[in-house]
Amino acid sequence: MPDENQREQEIKATNPTDDRVKPETLDEVIVAEQYHVFEGTSLTVCALTLKNGFIVVGESACADPANFNKEIGENIARDNARQKIWALEGYLLRQKLYEAK
Repeated sequence: MPDENQREQEIKATNPTDDRVKPETLDEVIVAEQYHVFEGTSLTVCALTLKNGFIVVGESACADPANFNKEIGENIARDNARQKIWALEGYLLRQKLYEAK
């Protein structure tokens, strides 16, 4: 599966319009991040706060707690939360385009 940067290069090669959600769009709307690991578990939660105050949550957990690594858990949880922003930003852009008609 291509990573986000590879996918972005593929999209740019098609000469898209500027009316699209880009990886940097996601980063621009994130204003804060918090992490929590539930005691006695490998469950890691990341809460990303967006510019407008909305909070998006991502999570991660190990099948075998012996494999738990806090930093990796936080990275995966953040990636999962960030992934959810694509749909939100896509909806917002589509609404703006609709209203501009």
